[in-house]
Amino acid sequence: MLDVIIDTLIDSIKILPFLFISYLIIEFIEHKSSKKIEKVLSTSGKYSKVAGSLLGIIPQCGFSAVAANLFSSRVITMGTLIAVFLATSDEAIPIILTYPQKSKDLILILIIKFVIAVVFGTLVDLIFKKAHTHITSEEVHEHAHDMCKNCDCEHGILKSSLYHTLNIFIFLVLISLGINIIIELIGINTFERFILSGSILQPFITSIIGLIPNCASSVLLSKLFANGSISLGAVISGLSTGAGVGSIILFKSNKNIKENLQILGVLYVVGVVCGILIDIIMRLV
Repeated sequence: MLDVIIDTLIDSIKILPFLFISYLIIEFIEHKSSKKIEKVLSTSGKYSKVAGSLLGIIPQCGFSAVAANLFSSRVITMGTLIAVFLATSDEAIPIILTYPQKSKDLILILIIKFVIAVVFGTLVDLIFKKAHTHITSEEVHEHAHDMCKNCDCEHGILKSSLYHTLNIFIFLVLISLGINIIIELIGINTFERFILSGSILQPFITSIIGLIPNCASSVLLSKLFANGSISLGAVISGLSTGAGVGSIILFKSNKNIKENLQILGVLYVVGVVCGILIDIIMRLV
């Protein structure tokens, strides 16, 4: 067991510099463009699903949470919120970038998630048409400020990068250690059977994991994908249902519980269906 702990720490430390560089780039983008992104999302009109999908794939501090708050105030439609949630990958981008053997798949994952987000965000708005009230741009900015004030995003690029790197590094070590200990105790074959490895039904499992409102879910999915334990379709399904803290903010700010459950239901169904279709296509090509 000591060997498992040591190997996990060594493997995690090896990717630490790459993780920090990834977050340094992400923080630079966020500090330079966050206000413009908020404005684009709330003023893009009929192109809001495309805008939401594009903005959702950008790793941002609490961006899905901002979208949830804007939806609760009826600044954006349900379809736009769904598009943002489906496009969001939380911590997956910096994690996958640290694994050279899988980083080449990252562009494909983001493109597929963008297409899924636009298509199903548009369909949702055609099915669920909601009246929207108008709020001022100052109120929109206030929503965004509230979402980011607790995540160290306003204290400089370097400090924010170090904070996020340390936070995700701890998650990565704990999750990797947990996976390795489980494999050590039950064996790799039993573990792979549990997560339906090699099965076309694997997206049913990963979509549930993605719904967990915590960055740990995207870290776990990314780690499993990097290890080859889950398929391309399975990781896309899990990352599509995962909206980070956005789902928590949705239930906090939007008092219509039935509507919130509908949104989660749509995310899960879309994640499962798209994940299965992607795996079928990948097997045929």
